[in-house]
Amino acid sequence: MINLRPECESDRGAIAAVITAAFAEAEHSGGNEAQIVERLRADGDLSVSLVAIEGREIVGHVAVSRVVIDGKDRRFGHWFGLGPVSVLPIRQKEGIGAMLIDLALETVAARGAYGCVVLGDPEYYRRFGFRAGLGPTFPGAPDDFFMALPMAGRVPEGETRYAPAFYQAHSAATS
Repeated sequence: MINLRPECESDRGAIAAVITAAFAEAEHSGGNEAQIVERLRADGDLSVSLVAIEGREIVGHVAVSRVVIDGKDRRFGHWFGLGPVSVLPIRQKEGIGAMLIDLALETVAARGAYGCVVLGDPEYYRRFGFRAGLGPTFPGAPDDFFMALPMAGRVPEGETRYAPAFYQAHSAATS
């Protein structure tokens, strides 16, 4: 039976191992997803960090961090970015990722989030209510792969900026 709970400090090594394994063969991976989560945590930007556990083993993880949407006239806050979502390869396609995503979205909604964005496979993320072309954009991402899930209020238009950890990890991977 899979149990979900917030991460605790003793989970961090196992979380990094799950993330690394989950993205090892991923087509669009920079290979730095575990470092992104570690940096988000170190910077205080990890808003939600949940683990999926079976027995004593961590088999999945989801991270959520704040994003800012820069509109033409103003900046919109209280939006979040979902990801990375990680499940051990031998446990993928069992619904563990979906369970983590559902709880992560419930958690940010309960905290009064206006919405959440994700960069990922539209076929997968549509089932959670994410839609492309709603207003938030992300430079360099294919339009249909960057999606938003409004939770409250109007959907802002503008460029989405993730926490610095995402950009630091990207520049480290490309240098």
